[in-house]
Amino acid sequence: MSQTLTLINMEGAVSVLVIGITGGIGSGKSAVTDYFEQKGIVIADADKAARIVVEPGQPALRSIAEHFGNHLILEDGYLNRRALRDIIFNNPDERRWLEQLTHPLVNQQLTLELQQATSPYAILVSPLLFEARQKYMVNRILIVDADKETQLLRTMNRDSISREQAEAILHSQASRAQRLAIADDVVDNTGSLEMLHLQLDALHQLYLNLAA
Repeated sequence: MSQTLTLINMEGAVSVLVIGITGGIGSGKSAVTDYFEQKGIVIADADKAARIVVEPGQPALRSIAEHFGNHLILEDGYLNRRALRDIIFNNPDERRWLEQLTHPLVNQQLTLELQQATSPYAILVSPLLFEARQKYMVNRILIVDADKETQLLRTMNRDSISREQAEAILHSQASRAQRLAIADDVVDNTGSLEMLHLQLDALHQLYLNLAA
């Protein structure tokens, strides 16, 4: 992939090298981004951006309430994300409707954060780097890899959901083979945190060199 500036959208370009990080649910993307954040690297997180664009007062939240019903709005005015997730994972048409509404807004938020980055390079982390066309927003792709069983167990334990629900989420994402096929870099996150950090030490130095 080109290491030149990347034109994100019509709002402008990002002036730093952008590393895209992705991996299936439960692969351990947070452990990887925590490492880079400790190194002073700016992290643009698609999951956090997805929460921002549906906060109380945002147009997207009103659209969701009109489409799915006001019962999805909690007493504090925030979206009941778990209830919405249950709806869309059982209905592909509704999931596509939601994606068409939110993906452009999320990408705009990520663009803004990347444009404001002041670290030597920046990171865009997203579970939907391919599905939401965010791969065009990055210069290089790092895959956080773990086997399916590890992903399922981590997801079930973290989110307190059933195996069936975890598998549904996993199957809604790009496959492991699809991700690995276009990876520039891969880290194996099935071992210890120390083993992960050893891999990331080398990648951090590589990215600093590329950014220079």
